[in-house]
This record gives sequence, structure tokens and C-alpha cells, in this order.
Amino acid sequence: MKKVLFTLCIMFAFVIGQIDIANAQLKTPAPSPKGKISQDVGLMTINIEYSRPGVKDRKIYGELVPYGEMWRTGANASTKIEFTDDATINGSDIEKGKYALYMIPGETEWEVVLHKNLSYWGTGGDDYKLEEDAMRFKVKPQRLTSKVETMTINVANVKSDNAEVQLDWENTRVAFTVGTDVETKVMKEIETKMAGISARTYFDAARYYYNTDKDLDKALTWVDKAQEKEQKFWMMRLKAQIQAKMKDYKGAIKTAELSTQLAEEAGNKSYPRMNKKSIEEWSKM
Repeated sequence: MKKVLFTLCIMFAFVIGQIDIANAQLKTPAPSPKGKISQDVGLMTINIEYSRPGVKDRKIYGELVPYGEMWRTGANASTKIEFTDDATINGSDIEKGKYALYMIPGETEWEVVLHKNLSYWGTGGDDYKLEEDAMRFKVKPQRLTSKVETMTINVANVKSDNAEVQLDWENTRVAFTVGTDVETKVMKEIETKMAGISARTYFDAARYYYNTDKDLDKALTWVDKAQEKEQKFWMMRLKAQIQAKMKDYKGAIKTAELSTQLAEEAGNKSYPRMNKKSIEEWSKM
């Protein structure tokens, strides 16, 4: 009994100690608070996540952030920039996705790097691999007329097909233009909408009604509408199955034969076998 009581006392003391430690921890403001920005540009969104250091009476570029050395573009983990669609940066193509945003400051010219590896705390040091770069390009820094205490990344000058990503800190701005191909996407959307419901949509609706034993007349109408837009052997196969389920076996056989013909012309071997088996069964009905 004494042994049990002793063990319980030890456990109780441990728990109390952990509570005291937890209560002793202070929550204080982060020296470089996290920042996020999300901006729609045309049909694309630019998302940026970064930590925002302050000047704090220090000289930034050339001292705290040395010239000629890769910088994480902020503090703590590397800054992340995401494009939700394929884009261009200063006219060069970049695939949609999320990238680490690094910069190499210079007195008269900066190099901006988009890197595919997002796992580094900072720049990655010796683990950094040049082959994982997605893009590198150079920009000219701009002199600001007023001091920016806290590093700020903004998406400005937003137009329907481009915007400017700006990094402001101390007395310097570094900016680059992100573009998106709005016209091609909008024209394609207009053509799709004006063309009405697609053959695939009619086909999918007909197949769902067939598989779930819903209104077969409606399923037949929809598969016919699909075929008005484009005749495919798998569409003919579905129509034959719908006809057979409606007990129109003669019609089903005729449609299955057409499905076989289209499949053979397309070099498909599976559908002719399936149609042959079905025709044999329907011929007995």
C-alpha cells in the first residue's frame, strides 16, 4: 500500500511540475510577424506567405542583408509565392504552383529566384540545389522617398491580365510583373458556354439514369443528344443497353452493331467483344 501511495505522489508531483512549466511560458509578439496576401489577377490568384522583419535602427541592404548573397526575402522560413494558374513573370513563362521566393540583392541590380524546394528554413545553405530553380531573373531596385520600417510585400497596379509584386523595405523597392493569359481562357469559356451542354455531359447524365434505373426515356433522349454532337462507339454501346433495358431488343441489336463498327474503325477490341456477347443474349429475347 505504501509503495502505491509513493508512486501516486511521484506521478502527482510530475503532473504539477508540467503545469507549472506550461504556466511559466510567456506568449510574446513575434520579432518578425507572419504576413499573408492573396490577390486575384484576372482568373488567377497570387498567394504570398512571409515573415516581416523591421528595420529597428539598422542598415539593411549591404549590411544586415549583404550584397551578392542569397536572401530568404524576409525572416525565418523562406517566403512562399503561389500562382493558381500558369503565368508569366516579366514576360517569361512560369508554371502554376507554389515556390520559395529568394533574392540576391546588389547595389544596382538584384536577382530574383523562384525555387521548387519549399522545405528549407532560410535559404537551405549547402543543401540548396541549382537544378531545383524554376526561374531566375534580374530587376533594378527603386529608391523610395520615404522609409518603410516593416518589410512589406504587396500586389499592386492590378489589371485584368497582370499585376506588380512589390517588396518595400527601408528605402528600397524591388518589383516584378506577373501576367496571366485571360483572353485565351475567357474566349474558350465563351465558346464552351455558347455551344451549350457538351456531349460528355449528356452522356454522363444518360449513363447515371441507366445505372440507377431512373427514367429510361429521358436517358435515351440524352444519349441521342450526345450522339448528335459526336458519334462515339461507347455512346452507341450505352444507347444499346438502354434500349435493351426498355425491351427494344431489335433496336438494341442494331445500335450495338453500329457501336461495333465504330469501335473497329477506332481500333478498339473490347467493345466489339462486349457487343457480340450482348447481341447473342438479346437475340434470344
